[in-house]
Amino acid sequence: MAEELQSQFYEILDQIQKTRIKAYSRVNSILMELYWNVGKYISEQVNANEWGKGVVKELAIFIKTKDPDIKGFSPRNIWRMKQFYETYTEKEKLSTLWSQITWSHNRRIMTIKTSEEREFYLQLCAKQKYSVRELERLINTSTFERTMLSDEKLSEAVRQLPQSTKGVFKDQYVFEFLNIPTLHKEKDLQKALVRSLKDFILELGIGFTFIGENYRLQVGTDDFFIDLLFYHRHLQCLVAFELKTTKFKPAHLGQLEFYLEALDRDVKLLHENQSIGVLLCREKNDEIVEYALSRSVSPAVISEYETKLIPRELLRKKLNEFYTLIESNEES
Repeated sequence: MAEELQSQFYEILDQIQKTRIKAYSRVNSILMELYWNVGKYISEQVNANEWGKGVVKELAIFIKTKDPDIKGFSPRNIWRMKQFYETYTEKEKLSTLWSQITWSHNRRIMTIKTSEEREFYLQLCAKQKYSVRELERLINTSTFERTMLSDEKLSEAVRQLPQSTKGVFKDQYVFEFLNIPTLHKEKDLQKALVRSLKDFILELGIGFTFIGENYRLQVGTDDFFIDLLFYHRHLQCLVAFELKTTKFKPAHLGQLEFYLEALDRDVKLLHENQSIGVLLCREKNDEIVEYALSRSVSPAVISEYETKLIPRELLRKKLNEFYTLIESNEES
């Protein structure tokens, strides 16, 4: 097949695929609207003490009998539609989010207790088109709690960047998908993360694009190597990750700052923003980190990583403590 003809065929294929995606999105949005309206009707009837479980069961049987081709209206699913309506009835602005994701996504997010957390995952799924499996992983690894905690711990140098880094970095990263022993070397961690790049990027979050491992920097006649280098599309900047399998030491920060300076001088393009560094350590002391970052002018993030799931109750407790501290500071 001639190259020009093949190119034309690809244009047609691209149009077909884009239209199919639009059609699916439109159908899903109509389906979510239907579930919302049914949920509203059921809620109103129940609240008026006219309908109970028996009536809803009769409704499910009626629908199945009258039109067997209609699927998804079992008694349990009809009650979920009621829950769906009641969960978001006072937050109409969220309709632009829940209408963009599937019923399976919505069912999972509805089980989350707080509205703030529900909105967080709605936004993630609507923007990134995460699968249900990926959503489940984000919830199970307490992505919401870890993201909120991180925003409160960002250094002044990061906060003063012209672009907002809110929700981008985490204070703790969870790599439960890595099959590595508890005691491991930096090179083993690096190789394992690259092998599991899809899961790694899912854990990092929206906007990260992988550039390479052991990224070479030449300063003078010497060569230096960044463990992992990414580009962040929304921040429009390079993000360097340095890995440490030990507890954080202030000396680690000097190495990262050197890499950031070299990136900004020799690699960063003119239209791009200042590079950001992330130091991933096996363990850290928050007070030592705060001291180390207080005089630093380089936008750096000091985070720790776990190779097993972090108890959600512990993260929730830490988050509540931060909220309490913020409220007390605002009042004083």
